[in-house]
Amino acid sequence: MKSVPHATSLRRAPVQRRSAERLTRILDACADLLDEVGYDALSTRAVAQRASVPIGSVYRFFGNKREMADALAQRNLERYSERVTRRLRQSGEDGGWRTAMDAVLDEYLDMKRTAPGFSLVDFGNQIPVGARNSEPNHRVADRLTELLSGYLDREPDEDLRRVFLIAVETADTLVHLAFRVAPEGDEQIIGEAREMLRAYLARALD
Repeated sequence: MKSVPHATSLRRAPVQRRSAERLTRILDACADLLDEVGYDALSTRAVAQRASVPIGSVYRFFGNKREMADALAQRNLERYSERVTRRLRQSGEDGGWRTAMDAVLDEYLDMKRTAPGFSLVDFGNQIPVGARNSEPNHRVADRLTELLSGYLDREPDEDLRRVFLIAVETADTLVHLAFRVAPEGDEQIIGEAREMLRAYLARALD
């Protein structure tokens, strides 16, 4: 079964398998509609219709569309973490931080290009649309510290978290610029971002 958000993002956590599957359908419908109509035109009724569930099922989990978008952002982070972890397992333990950085950036770019609703919701830092809220980047930095400290054989301390926070903030700004310049992300800007991250991480992690 696909991952669902942690219970803290929901009015009520799904207990039974059928309830969890219904929540997944609701979030999938929310993601598809975000791509089709945008956040402003999104409605809980439209999500219920797309997911083929009663409107009461939506309100069982979410009080409004903002809560639904927040849950989708949280699910995005869970899926992103799973993708990075899987890629690092496949690559083995010899690549060090360079392999980890490529996994972190490449998986983010792939979700940006392919995951429904991701271009608007991301990990939460664009809702309402256009807002630039630093809190989701702190959440991503915390998750990367947790995921990568063992792979890098480093203590998950504040120094490592600060390194990841700076890298995440830098990547976030430059990737958003790349996708404003070109729908699939301007490759030259992405290349410059990659080089900038490598130079910073080499100084911080070598």
